[in-house]
Amino acid sequence: MLIRGRPAAAGAAVAVVLAGLGLRAVADGSVAKYGGDALYAVLVLALVVLVAPRLAAARAAAAALAVSWAVEFLQLTGVPADLSRHSTVARLVLGSTFDAPDLLWYAVGAAAGGLVLWAVRARRSRSTVRPLPVL
Repeated sequence: MLIRGRPAAAGAAVAVVLAGLGLRAVADGSVAKYGGDALYAVLVLALVVLVAPRLAAARAAAAALAVSWAVEFLQLTGVPADLSRHSTVARLVLGSTFDAPDLLWYAVGAAAGGLVLWAVRARRSRSTVRPLPVL
């Protein structure tokens, strides 16, 4: 699981970034904003799994939600807004202004990503052929 988990998590992170860019290209307004929030939480989940591939799906989703919420609450301090003026990367990673509905959409993304992670792992464990014990 450890070897297969990290490459899959890295691939998922790239796919989520591409999905976010695609969403921005085809949608605008609330769909792009809140869909992007959900995808942000899924990206954080993929990064959590990349760092800790053996973490249970529910714990990984909870960690992704905690990080996403922490970043959102950090916006109340004004630090991300200051950093965003000087760095595009900071703006993309930290945002700039607090928006309470973002908290809900981070939860949606973390929950959806956690369910997908759980389902993939469950399917993988059921389909893994285990060798017969040698007597």
